[in-house]
Amino acid sequence: MRKKLSGLLHYLIPLLVLVTCVVLRWQDVPLVGQLRMNVFDTYQRIEPRQYQDAGVRIVDIDDKSLAELGQWPWPRTRLAELIYRLRTAGAVVVGFDVIFAEPDRTSPSRVIGDWPQDDNTAKIRELATGLPDHDALFAQFIGGVGQIVTATQLTNGPLGTIPRQIGNFSVAGSQGRRIAEYIPTLSGAITNLPAIEDAAAGNALINVTPGADGVVRRVPLLLALDAEQPLIGKPVYPTLSMEMLRVMQDAPKTMNVRLSGASGAARWTTTDGVDAIRVGQLTIPSDATGNMWVYFTGHQQDRYLSAADVINGKLPEGALQDMAVLIGTSAAGLLDLRSSPLNPVLPGVEIHAEMLEQMLLQQFLSRPYWASQAETLALVIVGLFFIIAIPRLGPLWPAIIGVGMIGGAVGFSWWAFREHHILIDPLYASLATILVYITGSLIGFMRTEGEKRQVRGAFSTYLSPALVEQLAQHPERLKLGGEMRDMTLLFCDVRGFTTISESYKSDPQGLTQLINRLLTPLTGCILQRDGTIDKYMGDCIMAFWNAPLDVPLHPEKACEAALAMFVALRALNAEREAEAHAEGRPFLPLNIGIGVNTGTCVVGNMGSDQRFDYSVLGDAVNLASRLEGQSKNYGVDIVIGQDSAITVSDRFAVLQLDLIAVKGKSEAVEIFTVLGDHDLRDSDDFTELAQKHDAMITAYRRQNWDQAEALLATLRHNPVRNLSVLYDMYDERIAAFRQSPPGPDWDGVFVATSK
Repeated sequence: MRKKLSGLLHYLIPLLVLVTCVVLRWQDVPLVGQLRMNVFDTYQRIEPRQYQDAGVRIVDIDDKSLAELGQWPWPRTRLAELIYRLRTAGAVVVGFDVIFAEPDRTSPSRVIGDWPQDDNTAKIRELATGLPDHDALFAQFIGGVGQIVTATQLTNGPLGTIPRQIGNFSVAGSQGRRIAEYIPTLSGAITNLPAIEDAAAGNALINVTPGADGVVRRVPLLLALDAEQPLIGKPVYPTLSMEMLRVMQDAPKTMNVRLSGASGAARWTTTDGVDAIRVGQLTIPSDATGNMWVYFTGHQQDRYLSAADVINGKLPEGALQDMAVLIGTSAAGLLDLRSSPLNPVLPGVEIHAEMLEQMLLQQFLSRPYWASQAETLALVIVGLFFIIAIPRLGPLWPAIIGVGMIGGAVGFSWWAFREHHILIDPLYASLATILVYITGSLIGFMRTEGEKRQVRGAFSTYLSPALVEQLAQHPERLKLGGEMRDMTLLFCDVRGFTTISESYKSDPQGLTQLINRLLTPLTGCILQRDGTIDKYMGDCIMAFWNAPLDVPLHPEKACEAALAMFVALRALNAEREAEAHAEGRPFLPLNIGIGVNTGTCVVGNMGSDQRFDYSVLGDAVNLASRLEGQSKNYGVDIVIGQDSAITVSDRFAVLQLDLIAVKGKSEAVEIFTVLGDHDLRDSDDFTELAQKHDAMITAYRRQNWDQAEALLATLRHNPVRNLSVLYDMYDERIAAFRQSPPGPDWDGVFVATSK
């Protein structure tokens, strides 16, 4: 049941993550929207719109103009001169990115209000009252030169005067629908003086709405004012660039707004709203809420003319012929500065100029109605692929396929932008599917780690750490089968265990604790040197090296483990002896014998389908067991076989013991003992011992009994190790052979009669 639940969680948790990501995308939370905008900004920075001269110029009230013509605001008479010069220079339409909401304070009738009221100024005040008002002159010039578009701005403040609606709209789409239902509606307005608005050929919005990060990406083409009017309902106003487009075409005042569902606005989603706006002969695409995506070129100095140069008559001949001109300011002190994806600071009027260029060139960015649904569908498809594939295929192949899918989505998005100027966001779906992948992979990893912990927990008590880790990484190795490998085997047995166990007749639990107390440090000596515990057989340990992983110098590691086991045994006996004295009970020391042998064996998982162990079989295994049994007979701690001795003799203090045919084998083998490590081997005492010992063995096999006995007498008193049991055995054999000589064909082989 637990395993089944774990399997379900492998699907359910990533599915929950996917559903959460889809909901966040559907709700278009600010973080999701900002990520999308960052992608579109990056595309524009990589490949901005190529600048083409579409006949749009900006007359800039720049720092130069303020320095030459005086501080802002200028007298309306100077602005009248400006528009006069623009129109006479050939400008077909002039649009103001400036609102004239207050009367000109430089008009004579207003200036004299600040003068002293005395007899000295009376005559001047009388003359001034007869001079024309600057605002009236300005309005007269606007009406006289024609083709002037004034600016207004809708706000969220209180409503004063309703702006004049010159350019208006009709609706194409289902009957009964009104534009104001789909576009933002604001409550207040900043308007021009009525005389100025009444004289203009157009009146338009200069609203520029930046995103939450302050960057302008979309500009409203239409906004509604929350002021119900008879017949038309809430008045709707065009943006400055669109109104200038209407005026310069001498198009009808009524522009056509095509809503979704109208002819030519086919779609396959349920998205409802504005689709496009027809202005004269040109169509401007829009998003559902009446916004236009601005495709920026970045700052182009060719667009700009200084207002001072216009008024001072310094323009080149024909510089404004057939041009659409916007009047605005780049002076920092006038605070009309914005941010775009390409420029952290740019004049607000430049945004309107870039929009007008796009309208004239018919080069637009668009985000189709189906884009959001397509992005969500891609997220669902790739996310479900990861959810289904990861538990079945593992993390690698889904990652490779997923990278291909994400790469394809990014490539398609970039292609759509570059070739068709369509905005499709690959980032959120990619990040969300990566999150689903990470979640699925993490759960799979945790599940795998849980299985590995189970394997480690089950096998770490008797397998080497290397083998446990391999089984944890590859549980499929736990199946029947074997392989041939060159291996080193070690058998360790407790000597006199029967006597020890008899002392624990009334305390079997104590005997168990004693054996565990002994086997624990001995096992540690083996495992620390890359050995594997094959099995425990009561008081006996069977271990091996070089399987399933390669263990370099495995005979040396086995000998190191054997020597370390005696060090651990001495420490344990000292500890037990101190405990026995403290408790006033007799002390029975523990002693062990070890056999080590190297040879080719079959190793693998052996047993039945129901139960099997990783174990080793072969003649070398049997010989190692027999060698351990001979350690007591020869009076040494460790007995090793010939193959092991050949390998380790240059690193350990090795002595030959005998040429013996162990029980169960007819073939004789040379056996050796290990007395110590390389420090002992390199000592002078061991060198002398080894030379005399080898000479004794040679004399013995040549049946030179007198020389062998003389050497034995000398060897008994060696300072290296007490080998009296071994040398007593040779004295007994020599005495027996003197009574019954072995004959001239004797090869020195001793046939063992016990294990």
